[in-house]
Amino acid sequence: MKNLENKNIIVTGASGGIGNAIIKKLNEAGANILASGTRIDKLDELKKKFVNIKILRFDISQSEKIEEFIDKASNELGGSLDGIVNNAGITQDNLAIRMSLDEWQKVININLTSTFLMSKFAIKKMLKNKSGKIVNITSVVGHTGNLGQANYTASKAGIIAMSKSLAIEYAKKNININCISPGFIKTAMTDKIDEKFKEVIVSKIPSARLGEPDDIANAVLFLSSDQSSYINGETIHVNGGMYMA
Repeated sequence: MKNLENKNIIVTGASGGIGNAIIKKLNEAGANILASGTRIDKLDELKKKFVNIKILRFDISQSEKIEEFIDKASNELGGSLDGIVNNAGITQDNLAIRMSLDEWQKVININLTSTFLMSKFAIKKMLKNKSGKIVNITSVVGHTGNLGQANYTASKAGIIAMSKSLAIEYAKKNININCISPGFIKTAMTDKIDEKFKEVIVSKIPSARLGEPDDIANAVLFLSSDQSSYINGETIHVNGGMYMA
């Protein structure tokens, strides 16, 4: 078991299936976790379910309040910050010729700009510790493209390039910034996909199945641990062989 005892880690997008799995895995490794999301009922459930968990409701679309959020979150964790998992994000799909400027900007602002700001202000805290781990959750479609998702794929591809730049800037400060790129994972969102379309998706995956949230959580645990100390600016693909970089 990878040991994260006494490590203070923020997890955004905590109320979803992948967020829940990440929190469970980090909690089992001994981390002190600040779980954030927009649904207070789901956050309350997490607080009751796990030990060493603090909760803080926050909508990452409020970019002007992100620095304040990072300050509050780190204070809740005792004043220091060892890691952040930027898991929160949205989709707002449409074909390109029908996509409004608002649909484009909303997805870019929430998925990319807010992830940048979360990372920026987390780095400021980590510089005081002279160490830190940032894990940004991207998507397989940020590498392959996808029908009706020009905004979403652009935001996820942007996270990857941004993370590489941040990794170069802060590697000497012992701060590791990496990405995890999930394929199609079993969540409430994929449960809503029509069975025939789901069969088409699975047919394109060499492993012949959808991934589990734990598959993503295991990669997060590794990148949050000291065992990944010489990995920086990389993307771990977790997609059952659907896309091989």
